[in-house]
Amino acid sequence: MHEGHRKRLKMRFLKEGLDSFEPHQVLELLLFYSIPRKDTNELAHKLLERYGSLSGVFDADIKDIVKIPGIGENTAFLLNLIPHLARRYHNDKWGPKPELNSSSKAGNYAISLFAGRNYEAFFIICLDAQNRVNYSELVHEGTINEAPVYPRLLVEAAIRHKANSVILAHNHPGGTLNPSRADMEATKTICTALESISIKVIDHIIVCGDKYYSFAENGKLEQLKLQNKNA
Repeated sequence: MHEGHRKRLKMRFLKEGLDSFEPHQVLELLLFYSIPRKDTNELAHKLLERYGSLSGVFDADIKDIVKIPGIGENTAFLLNLIPHLARRYHNDKWGPKPELNSSSKAGNYAISLFAGRNYEAFFIICLDAQNRVNYSELVHEGTINEAPVYPRLLVEAAIRHKANSVILAHNHPGGTLNPSRADMEATKTICTALESISIKVIDHIIVCGDKYYSFAENGKLEQLKLQNKNA
């Protein structure tokens, strides 16, 4: 019985893709590969009831998932791996040195860096003279409300990766896209530190889910730089 159901679900995926699948069916299909000889329907429903959504299941802590009856270490690992694989997949689609010559490109590139990260993190995206990415360095990550930004670390990263200019990027997981007062003050400080060594900050991107806020696009970056000049 289980084998027939599994085969039908696999064939449906090959024919239709996942778009028409209910969330529990997506989980069922995935769980086939870590639970080979057991009905996974009930377990899929149990996971969704506990975590509320597919993304909630994938974002759950491995130590918490393994406490659920029927979930072993391999299954917990597989579920936790999904958002990390998604991030690598989306980031890889950009290629080795994408050209970020507009705020929309910079915003969408930043979204790919934060996919699957449900904690606050801060990146410095180092660009060459043609606005192509030399390297995107994760400067800080954690589960605190506001990621502390250390100008010295950003300066060192920019020099190490031979940046002609940089884009700053951080996320507001579960929050708002709007920059906070701390975001504004940090951006001013970082601009001063980097431009003192002739490395221009051309944007600061805030990511929340699949949306972004661009300081440059909204005129905030020039405003902050002007404040620095007049200080």
